[in-house]
Amino acid sequence: MNAGTKLPGTPKPSRIWRGWDGNSIAGDTWGNPSSQLVMLLHGGGQTRHAWKGTGEMLGAHGYFAVAIDARGHGDSDWSSDGMYSQEIMALDLLSVLKQLDCSAPVLVGASMGGITSLLVSGEPQNSEVMENFSPKGLVMVDIAPKTESKGVTRIGNFMTHKPEGFDSLEEVAEWISAYQPHRKKKSDLKGLAKNLRLNENGKYCWHWDPRFMTMRKEIQNREERLNKCTRALSIPTLLVRGGLSDILSEEGARDFLQQCGHAKYVNITDAAHMVAGDRNDIFGQSVLKFLSEMD
Repeated sequence: MNAGTKLPGTPKPSRIWRGWDGNSIAGDTWGNPSSQLVMLLHGGGQTRHAWKGTGEMLGAHGYFAVAIDARGHGDSDWSSDGMYSQEIMALDLLSVLKQLDCSAPVLVGASMGGITSLLVSGEPQNSEVMENFSPKGLVMVDIAPKTESKGVTRIGNFMTHKPEGFDSLEEVAEWISAYQPHRKKKSDLKGLAKNLRLNENGKYCWHWDPRFMTMRKEIQNREERLNKCTRALSIPTLLVRGGLSDILSEEGARDFLQQCGHAKYVNITDAAHMVAGDRNDIFGQSVLKFLSEMD
């Protein structure tokens, strides 16, 4: 399958790494590479650009922040076989960390990226990919083992709408606004370029590989595995929930906190599932406070 043609104004990644099978993994970095590494992993259907504000804040406060595009997303390669299992996402992460020569990162993961982060933190990892992997801390962003099926279905419907593509940027903006009514609709549509591609029919399609959606079904069936990972956590852990989220409920957050008794918790009342995008100021300060208390 073809990833489509990038739109003018799409930012180029500052770095390219190799995934576990040689796939290109695109990313951006902020701060001094000799400082503590904070890996930023976006949610399904997002890109590294979701972390721009957070990355800049972390870099300005003395950390080395790295945000990558998951395979099949943004500027990273699509899987030739259409496989996007959570194991593959984890192997990609370990491969990038090996190239960064860091076995003790702090992992910050939103939604899908949070699941990847939880799995690599709560289960033994493949030493052939990376030796002595031992994350220093974990930040889970609006995700936990127990999620709300209604919200998961809603985001799936958003992502699969109009698979043939949109006719205009205005139509894309209307669809995004309908999904995120709590956000003020933007009049400047240039920022959409990084999230879209032009398909062979000249229509605007999302940047991700549509075959990725099969992985979302896999995620929904992994609650017990994720519960085991949660109970196995011994590293400093922070759970951040968007108060308006329909993915992670307060009940789901409490369930996570009961299983990981040492975890800290922040509820950002006027943010929805995409917490960093809604209130990056409060989110960034919450992460910085957590990091400072780890030191």
